[in-house]
Amino acid sequence: MKEVLKNYSGIIFLLLGITVGSIIGIVAPGFVEYIKPLGDIFLNLLFVSVVPLVFFAVSNSIASLDQQSKFGRIILVMALTFLFFILTAAIFTICAVYLFPVSGVSGSSDMITEAANEDSWGNRIVSFFTVGEFTALFSRQNMLALLIFAFMTGFAARKTGDAGQPFRVFIASGYEVMKELLLLVMKLAPIGLGAYFAYQVATLGPQLFGFYAKPLGLYYVAGIIYFLVFFSMYAFMASGQRGVKNFWTNAIYPTLTAISTCSSFATMPANLQAASKIGIPNSIANLVIPIGTTLHKNGSSMSSIIKIYVAFLIIGKDFFDPANLLLALGITVFVSIVAGGIPNGGYIGEMLMISVYKLPQEAIPAVMIIGTLVDPLATVLNSVGDIVAAMFVNRFVKVSS
Repeated sequence: MKEVLKNYSGIIFLLLGITVGSIIGIVAPGFVEYIKPLGDIFLNLLFVSVVPLVFFAVSNSIASLDQQSKFGRIILVMALTFLFFILTAAIFTICAVYLFPVSGVSGSSDMITEAANEDSWGNRIVSFFTVGEFTALFSRQNMLALLIFAFMTGFAARKTGDAGQPFRVFIASGYEVMKELLLLVMKLAPIGLGAYFAYQVATLGPQLFGFYAKPLGLYYVAGIIYFLVFFSMYAFMASGQRGVKNFWTNAIYPTLTAISTCSSFATMPANLQAASKIGIPNSIANLVIPIGTTLHKNGSSMSSIIKIYVAFLIIGKDFFDPANLLLALGITVFVSIVAGGIPNGGYIGEMLMISVYKLPQEAIPAVMIIGTLVDPLATVLNSVGDIVAAMFVNRFVKVSS
């Protein structure tokens, strides 16, 4: 019994914090503004710790791989796994909206929206993948550029042979230090996440019963089904019945973290911890999970389809036209890549969708509201999906721990 309490004490305290936060958000929403800074402090500590962890984890994983063939195989299998999961989520959502159509959806003229970035698409693409200053790499707003830089750094460290050994030792040591720092920060999780969850309940709760109840209900039902059924199926394909048991035993903590923070990056430390307990080698987990945090998003894939569907309902166009469906799948893959792993980080993807379909201005408020309100479950699907993706990659690429 003591061992059980020891293993699950983190989850128990986290559940307690979330429960207390939810109660405060419901019964005393006016008090939330006084405790929200606790959640903000926790998230800020988490974010400034996660960014260097991403660099050290990815560069160390690539630099420490012994066989060139294994490295290439991991990257190939990971890319195919991400694409397979994203498209499966999108197609499943298309089937859901076809079988259970939504009607009576309207936009909100009172919703204030941010103006779309006036930069050219060429400049936007450049900013997605690179930054102009070295210091800008270490911002969570530029995670894709940081991943690319870490990837190239690790590859360069591998190529330098003996001359690069001191640097490889440095990034390996840096990874261990940053991992330990994250463990220290996560000890504040029950308080920080409880405060943040109180804020979410107090601010978003009432909107769930507005104009968007039907598409939101459809998303949440489809998302929960995908979470339970498809993730179990992927875990089974990876490791059989043992894989399903291991996945669900260790996915609880990352799931609760994702629900509380609405941030894939904030969930990454819990994902890495879960992957280690499942038995996924570090050389795979430390590549798939950090890269997947930015490039692999099941929840964003599903929400993208729902948002496109709702926008088409508002303007009275046929979403199920084959050309529109194919374009929706292409947009979904791109949105799943560029959507940031931070709370409500999908606005760039939403503007992309509006731009590609040349939708009218009135569709923007609906898309942004849907994106905000589905964020908790979308984050769960985005982040926890990285664990099962790592299991899937490990199924086809066997490396030593």
